[in-house]
Amino acid sequence: MGFSVTSYYSQLTFLTASGDDIQIPAKGPRFMVLTNLYLRVNSPLVIKDILSAYSCTGCVTEKSNPDAFEVFFLGFPGVFECLKRSLRICQRDLKELVFVIQSQRNSFHVRQAEKLQRDLLLQTQTYQESPVILLLHTLSENEGAWSVLPLLPYLSSNFGKNSSWIVFLEEDTRVKLRKLNEVLQKFDSRKEWFLGKPLHDDESTIIHHYAFSENPRAFEYPDFSAGWALSIPLLNRLADKIEDEPLKSDFTIDLKHEVALYIWEEGKGPRLTGVPELCTLPEQNPRAEACATTVSSHSPQCVEAPLSAFSISLSILQSFRPYFKSMSPQGQPVMIENIFVAVKTCKKFHSDRVPVVKKTWAKQASLLEFYSDFADPSIPTINLGVPNTERGHCGKTFAILRRYLSGHVPKTDWLLIVDDDTLISLPRLQTLLSCYESSEPLYLGERYGYGLGQGGYSYITGGGGMVFSREAVVQLLVSGCKCYSDDAPDDMVLGMCLSGLRIPVTHSPLFHQARPEDYAREFLGHQTPISFHKHWNIDPVAVFIKWLKSDQHTEKLKNKTREEL
Repeated sequence: MGFSVTSYYSQLTFLTASGDDIQIPAKGPRFMVLTNLYLRVNSPLVIKDILSAYSCTGCVTEKSNPDAFEVFFLGFPGVFECLKRSLRICQRDLKELVFVIQSQRNSFHVRQAEKLQRDLLLQTQTYQESPVILLLHTLSENEGAWSVLPLLPYLSSNFGKNSSWIVFLEEDTRVKLRKLNEVLQKFDSRKEWFLGKPLHDDESTIIHHYAFSENPRAFEYPDFSAGWALSIPLLNRLADKIEDEPLKSDFTIDLKHEVALYIWEEGKGPRLTGVPELCTLPEQNPRAEACATTVSSHSPQCVEAPLSAFSISLSILQSFRPYFKSMSPQGQPVMIENIFVAVKTCKKFHSDRVPVVKKTWAKQASLLEFYSDFADPSIPTINLGVPNTERGHCGKTFAILRRYLSGHVPKTDWLLIVDDDTLISLPRLQTLLSCYESSEPLYLGERYGYGLGQGGYSYITGGGGMVFSREAVVQLLVSGCKCYSDDAPDDMVLGMCLSGLRIPVTHSPLFHQARPEDYAREFLGHQTPISFHKHWNIDPVAVFIKWLKSDQHTEKLKNKTREEL
């Protein structure tokens, strides 16, 4: 069984020259500075293990054989001076860490972020000092705070003089604090470092504006799920740059790629340095033992776990395995009858796109209507009286929203609006929605941004699917917000309207505006995706079967873990 450093020392017998016991504090690393002490051990590995533990390189294990040594008053203080020094360094380094959890304002996501915050604090209980832990959504009222770069001046101003690292974590990232501290000590924090788990494109992609088209693999960017870090010198320089040259007012599409591009600055700044210990393996995976970070799940966790995986030893955790298995890992999926699905189409796509929808995911729906510029009873489609436009479709989308509340369709708590070339898994959406309160105004999907550096707004990109709670639709239409033209970009207009109502965008990386080929393979490898978009240059039926049909992709991930076990 594993031991913490404190419990390790509670196993030892400390004696004075006269044979009196010396009481070592049982809680916390308040190490008694004893002069003229000596360790007599049966194996040099014991000293190595103690030094290793107090240098923050990992917990002492049963291999150390705690019963194999005693401490006597025999005149050799060097070992304990080393231990004291190592402990002091460990505490200092933890105090110089700043964690930023990339949290969101929605109540479910606040709970997820606070759970991670508690887990980190729990791991610091054996230290006299703790790192700073910040929740991103609390740091600024600025709509663009989630895009990170606008926050760098704030982080530099508050932590740029007394810290060493800023570590960014997603809500589902899990951290082994001791291991992460050890990893960061390998890098000279006085220099500029940009650390993370590297991703790269296999082909040039529209979501990255076809950057590095000659060699897409040449540029690496971090997988946020594994955590990523900036050294303070790099943070301070970037903050100065942002204050001197305000961020451009353009689109934010794939934040992790755009952050890496901004830092690299066409070769003037550092590239991402890959850190093998930053991982996206599930925390239960045996191969994750060497990892400093893992992910809690491939899909959302909608109930509280009774114990923190990193607050107790792995061997103790194993003894609770039957208890964990007896628990449902998620809330009950939302009833399919409680989701109304609206598919936007037009006459020219009735013969090619609509049949794909019917052949793939439409059969999963209970309540679904196709909305077109032409009423075709063979499908059937509904003509909303809005002329088709080559782009934007704002008029059609707002007509759908009005119909949803009109009484012409069954009353449901949830509305999903998709394009006719969207591929989606409704069972996975049902599971995801179980995380959220339908009584709250929810606006959910893949988040993009426009002009975030200069007071812009966020929006859900339409191609991956836009999900609304009924309450969000009610507040939107009551506000009177509307399209400035029928061909205005519907997703962006919705973003502006809901931003004005202070209904935040709720982001899920499981929705995708593009095809699977447009995303890094390793990024999709630790996901259970909900949607993809576009039929261009792919077989959409084959893509649906591979990535979205039923729970085949989920079972593949589970089977992979079982094989490793």
